Amino acid sequence: MHAPAQRIIPSELLLTAYRSGIFPMSDSREDEELYWVEPRERAILPLDGFRCSRSLAKLIRQERFQVTCDKAFGAVIDACAAPRPGHPETWISHVISASYRALHDNGHAHSIECWQDGELVGGLYGVSFERVFCGESMFSRRPNASKVALAWLVVLMRRAGFRILDCQFMTEHLASLGAVDISRERYLEMLTRAISADSRLTLPQAYSELLEEAAPASSSPGKLIAQSLTQTS
Repeated sequence: MHAPAQRIIPSELLLTAYRSGIFPMSDSREDEELYWVEPRERAILPLDGFRCSRSLAKLIRQERFQVTCDKAFGAVIDACAAPRPGHPETWISHVISASYRALHDNGHAHSIECWQDGELVGGLYGVSFERVFCGESMFSRRPNASKVALAWLVVLMRRAGFRILDCQFMTEHLASLGAVDISRERYLEMLTRAISADSRLTLPQAYSELLEEAAPASSSPGKLIAQSLTQTS
């Protein structure tokens, strides 16, 4: 007997919603229902406003974590959906998780992973279209792993020609890294301009370009990331 197929949100419906400033959430992991959200205030992280502290730049430069792109998308979603201290429930239901896996298969959802000694210890994932990346969730199993993943994301987005890093809801953690709140109206204006043309590269292509640039220069990707951030921070 075959198990019933997991119900998913069609990828085209998801992309249409995101291009309109709307995204889905659920009340729990097991919840089969979902609701569509359009915040009155939207948190974004300006790509030229990421706050890279000296300690974070040093951590990135030392390459304490190996950073990859799209190596373990499903594992990143599962880690983001797992219970954590103070947050026993998650908005990432099985329906939402399956939907983003399908979106990833279609090339419109990506992950950044941080590894240590072969173990996945941090990362983030989100939805990508035109010149927009909507960050969905992040996790850390080692101190600062999610910060490193976000720093890499910012640099890759710059390289690829993206315009908007949408963080959806503000948190103290995001605010400390440079995120700001803007009105729904302002966000929609920015979104309209950002989706008027495609980015120069996809995020995986920007990741590959970075690695290729580092190799002949006998440099490390981490040094290039740190240099890019400290030049504009």
